[in-house]
Amino acid sequence: MSDNVGLSTPRGSGTSGYVQRNLAHVRPRDRAAPYPKDFDSMRHRQRQPDKGILEHERKREVEVKVFELRDRLEDEGVDEDEIDSQCDKLRKELLDKMNRGGNESKKGLKMHQVHELADAKIKESERLRKALKIDKDYEEGSHWRRQEERLKKALERDADRDEDNRDGQRRSRSPRPS
Repeated sequence: MSDNVGLSTPRGSGTSGYVQRNLAHVRPRDRAAPYPKDFDSMRHRQRQPDKGILEHERKREVEVKVFELRDRLEDEGVDEDEIDSQCDKLRKELLDKMNRGGNESKKGLKMHQVHELADAKIKESERLRKALKIDKDYEEGSHWRRQEERLKKALERDADRDEDNRDGQRRSRSPRPS
């Protein structure tokens, strides 16, 4: 055998000793991908929902309700003109309600509704930000940066004072020419 692969000898194994490549093995992707070293790029960024998909989903829900009404009225044997007028009326009501901004909760959403979940999460974060009175332009960790800057300035001031004190002491020790 070569490269220490397989059996050292096929005797007694009931096989020919031929070694095949495992075609079912899934190789890991991006093993040598250059990942960013800075922590800012690794921070969590809120995924923005696609407005077009959200709008399409809302309109689709309206049309589903209109179709259910149409189906029910057709089963009852209502006149076609009456069905059209009631469907148009329901469609207008639902679209007006949708445009006014119906209050949707995150609880009714399913896992496959990614854009709706992202939109609900953004709204929830916005409500929390307002409740805690956090500015929109607030950066995470900015408090620590300001504290570090203050500490650096204080250390620089102390170093300058020490340097001034040393200079003052040297001048007082040196003989003055007369």
